[in-house]
Amino acid sequence: MINTQIKPFKATAFKQGEFVEITEQDVKGKWAVFFFYPADFTFVCPTELGDLADHYEELQRRGVEVYSVSTDTHFTHKAWHDSSDTIGKINYFMVGDQTGTITNNFNVMREGQGLADRANFLIDPEGVIQAMEITAEGIGRDAEDLMRKVKAAQYVANNPGEVCPAKWKEGEETLAPSLDLVGKI
Repeated sequence: MINTQIKPFKATAFKQGEFVEITEQDVKGKWAVFFFYPADFTFVCPTELGDLADHYEELQRRGVEVYSVSTDTHFTHKAWHDSSDTIGKINYFMVGDQTGTITNNFNVMREGQGLADRANFLIDPEGVIQAMEITAEGIGRDAEDLMRKVKAAQYVANNPGEVCPAKWKEGEETLAPSLDLVGKI
């Protein structure tokens, strides 16, 4: 999936009190995070979505849009948003993928269940997947680590010839791969 173009889709999302139609064309031209989760009104999912909501403003400042995706409908997303304090703080897109098109496009549909895996994908402005993470059902994700990956991907995109080492944080030294570095790290 890394370095591949996102595939065409059309879906309805709930965002800030409205239902909006989105396609893969709406994603291009800016950085994006697709944040898949199994289902609304569950247990680990709201903790992850709330954590992501707490970082949404910073993601927006970095030019990143967020699309949370489950196979629930956009109507269910609205009902959950209206009934949960944690989900009520979400201002990003909550995409209804009841046909499974988007979930299957990203290869994260649980076979025979109709539910998405816990997965996130970082997409660059050209619509190319730059990073991905998939975890097992009981393992929640950390928006801080996602933010670190966003910053690293944006740094690498803006600084050709440089790469970010393990645990790299914004402002730290990067590496410029060369023959001189071979065997020296």
